Amino acid sequence: MRNRMLSFLALLAGVSGLFGAGAVAQETSRAPIRVAVDLVQLNVAVTDRKGHYVTGLRPQDFVVTEDGIREEIAMFGEGNESASALTGVATQAGTAPGPGSSDTAKDDARQHVTASELSRLVSGASVFVLFDTSNYMYRGFVFAQDAIADFVRSLESADRVAFYSYSRDFSRGSALTSDRSQVLRAVRTTVAGDDAALYNCLLMTVQDAAHFVGRKVIVVFSNGPDNSSMVPPEDVAELAESTGTTIYMVSTEQAHLEPVSTAVFQRMTAATGGKVYFAKNWKDEHDAFASIRDDLAHLYFLSYYPRPNSNNGWRTISVTLASKQHKGYHIRTRDGYRLEYTHLSSGKVSSALTESAPQ
Repeated sequence: MRNRMLSFLALLAGVSGLFGAGAVAQETSRAPIRVAVDLVQLNVAVTDRKGHYVTGLRPQDFVVTEDGIREEIAMFGEGNESASALTGVATQAGTAPGPGSSDTAKDDARQHVTASELSRLVSGASVFVLFDTSNYMYRGFVFAQDAIADFVRSLESADRVAFYSYSRDFSRGSALTSDRSQVLRAVRTTVAGDDAALYNCLLMTVQDAAHFVGRKVIVVFSNGPDNSSMVPPEDVAELAESTGTTIYMVSTEQAHLEPVSTAVFQRMTAATGGKVYFAKNWKDEHDAFASIRDDLAHLYFLSYYPRPNSNNGWRTISVTLASKQHKGYHIRTRDGYRLEYTHLSSGKVSSALTESAPQ
């Protein structure tokens, strides 16, 4: 059974561009899934004891470690501001290539990336909305569309938005774009379908998001449990963590009443640095989307080039605050990443810059 799962994952990676109505966001089939020049990117939320967002923190306030090794922050941004390369931090892509890198890859990795190129590489926010149009959605379909449409209109902090939908099949209604009207048309033209293959379709959404750098999040509206996926949710969560993609989920009370789905949704969002919301009615749905919008507007963006590390597998990330006066503050971010997902040939930096630019 495990071999079948692995074969299915390989099949998804190879043919994901064949699913759905639209092309993969900004022709992502031209780029590998692996992310960017040894640059590890983190979305970090900081809240106080009462749950209020803590603003105004600076790079020196954060302590980032990877497998216990202290890392130096290379880029930093807060909320809606653009991330900036820090003065005095080397912007030499891949100065410590991962284990197993070839000599050629090491040579490519030493290509210089200027601070301005780095800022452009990670600029902007990309939000992928994934809407459940399965037969669970026959009740309250229009209310859900209204909540998603209002959310899209309110996303001032996101430079680009994509809209996807799923039942048993997966549809890319709108590729990643800054044109809100295009996204809203895609929302309004969705129709209810059959069974729900949430994890299959969420995996393909994560694959699409993985081709972009900078702040990237997936917002899922799910009206029920998954009843037809072949992909285990643990594999989806690990890929999302490893590609730096934060997952938020808005789920209805129907899914909340199913204990397995409740536990999976909670684990997946927590591992990636996101949140899960269980909505009993249409007002709760609007409130959940408003909370996600508020969260996105208060995230800190941190990135670093990992120091030499012999660990070839899963690397654990820890983010804390340096000052004792911040004791008791809560930090939410992803737990770590698997090395094989996080390296892109640094010789392709110029290509990545082109592909990550807004259309």
